[in-house]
Amino acid sequence: MITMKKRYVVIMAGGAGERFWPLSRIAKPKHLWNVFGGEKCILEQTIERACKIVDLSNIIIITNKEQVAGITSTCPSFPKENIIAEPVGRNTTAAIGLASVIVGMRANNEDASFVVLSSDHVINDTNAFTNTINCAFEKAESGDFLVTVGINPTFPATGFGYIKRGDAQKLSTGECFKVERFYEKPNLERAKSYIESGCFSWNAGIFIWKTSSINSAIQHNAPKISKTLENIKLDISNGIGIDEVLQKHYPNIEKISIDFSVMERANNVWVVPSKFDWDDVGSWNAIERHLPKDENESVAVGEYYSQDAKSNTIFDATKKRATIIAGLRDIVVVHTDDATLVCSKADAEKLRDLVKSLPPKYR
Repeated sequence: MITMKKRYVVIMAGGAGERFWPLSRIAKPKHLWNVFGGEKCILEQTIERACKIVDLSNIIIITNKEQVAGITSTCPSFPKENIIAEPVGRNTTAAIGLASVIVGMRANNEDASFVVLSSDHVINDTNAFTNTINCAFEKAESGDFLVTVGINPTFPATGFGYIKRGDAQKLSTGECFKVERFYEKPNLERAKSYIESGCFSWNAGIFIWKTSSINSAIQHNAPKISKTLENIKLDISNGIGIDEVLQKHYPNIEKISIDFSVMERANNVWVVPSKFDWDDVGSWNAIERHLPKDENESVAVGEYYSQDAKSNTIFDATKKRATIIAGLRDIVVVHTDDATLVCSKADAEKLRDLVKSLPPKYR
């Protein structure tokens, strides 16, 4: 096995989290809050987990310009020079390619390895998480491999992509599998068949690779993006400020996800099954999985009273009011200083479309 001198963690923190409106807004999205009512926001929890893998100085956050102020105020101990702001969103191929440029330069242009994490995943078993990521690093650093972490499915989810596992390989830190194929979000019948087969994992978007491996993959599968990334690196190397460089080049990059541009086309992809609990907390419906339910099967953050009401979710970010519900069930109520959301649980997954129709001051 090749011993890498440098390991890094890259945290993707650019999403707006529209399905957590009205709490989540463009300037302060869900990863800068704790949607379970705790003190530390989800991004802080992600940084703490990352510090079990690498030093804080080797953690890089890729975000957008609207969120920089929120990140620096919410996470004041995080190094400001490690917050990289995209001037415009260009999906994950651009963001990961930019991260590889930054990691490579921080490693003095030596081959380094890095893991890509999302800022809004909830994981409680930090030790198991660390063990899984270290196993993925071992495989990624042993050759020209693109490695992903597959989440062990607990139900036939239709909102996640799936990974089909092929041949297994034993490592000193665990086990990995050759990826046979990626599958897009299935219908319920197909999702059930995936679970029953026992050889599928959820695709969580957690990636591990060497800079040389991901750079080569982008160059082969998305050459125009690769050329722009080379120009970005050249300008930064010539002493031009990174914000100026990104403003010049970044808007020209094609918007495409790393799954479509690279992962589904590559034949050197391996998956490490997760050994940890995982939740992507995609909407308000997720918080009932993490909070205790009362005698009416409801969960609440804030003061709440009910009569003939059942299975409701309440979140009061203001901590200034009481929520009273009578005769209703399966609804979500969220209060912030300037807005209140009331919707059915079934419609909570559709908030993204609603948010797009709102006046800009409420987004």
